[in-house]
Amino acid sequence: MSDVEAVTNLVEKYTALKSEIGKVIIGQHEAVNFTLLSILCGGHSLLIGVPGLAKTLLVNTVSDALGLNFKRIQFTPDLMPSDILGSEILDENRHFKFIKGPIFSNIILADEINRTPPKTQAALLEAMQERSVTVAGNHYKLAPPFFVLATQNPIEQEGTYPLPEAQLDRFLFSIYLEYPSFQEEVAVVKSTTSNNSQSINSLFSSEEIVTAQKLVRKIPVAENVIEYAVGLVGKTRPKSKEAPTLVTSYLDWGAGPRASQSLILAAKAHAVVNGKFSPDIEDVKAVAIPILSHRIVKNYKAEAEGITISDIIKSLL
Repeated sequence: MSDVEAVTNLVEKYTALKSEIGKVIIGQHEAVNFTLLSILCGGHSLLIGVPGLAKTLLVNTVSDALGLNFKRIQFTPDLMPSDILGSEILDENRHFKFIKGPIFSNIILADEINRTPPKTQAALLEAMQERSVTVAGNHYKLAPPFFVLATQNPIEQEGTYPLPEAQLDRFLFSIYLEYPSFQEEVAVVKSTTSNNSQSINSLFSSEEIVTAQKLVRKIPVAENVIEYAVGLVGKTRPKSKEAPTLVTSYLDWGAGPRASQSLILAAKAHAVVNGKFSPDIEDVKAVAIPILSHRIVKNYKAEAEGITISDIIKSLL
């Protein structure tokens, strides 16, 4: 199959995938879109929203539609690294045997990742970055495709351990789930309080997802698009000469080079699912907010004046 045919085929399957997910997830189109884009990029996503916005259901539905193994880990203050990675036990022959933890799956839902101490967060973040884990000196590879979709509750911050900026940077997207509209909420209530249950058909295999990820990386990008992405990230850095007054006034810290890489990769995926063979500046703009919003840090002045990070990003765009 030629690359042109592969792109056309992927667009068809992506459209079918979204309608399959739409059987269960009503509304939340942006969240579904960015979750699927992060999977095509081979990246991890952080889903942020108040309780009851179907964060867990979204991840579960996506894994069913993609035909992938799915494990959910509920993060609690007493969760240990071995509860995620697995541990060695003595078998009946007095030999050490490694029992794999839930991390050995294709899609991991890290539910309320900010509820667990840094030691346990770090165990998960090593797996995210290296696609492998080390237990008792032994190295174990995680089978591709591998994604972590972590959820975080933006309210009720007592007893939480916020992720440090260096760890947040490992996530490709931070996806904010909004409240549904009135009509969407009516549809949600109707569908969830009756006997009708929707069955999800799996449309991909793990090999097809790995092939789609390779296709996304092969997409060529024009020099001016790369320069636009790098320039946009540079403008978020308060000490940069290119930084506008809004950034120098309201930001403590800007995005690093990983943001530039993520912008181009996500723009490629955005272009492909829209049937284009090369991303343009509009594709970079379409993915900029979820890529940059968790990588830049506001100062106290921005907090006091009610300036949000998305306000700042929109002004840069």
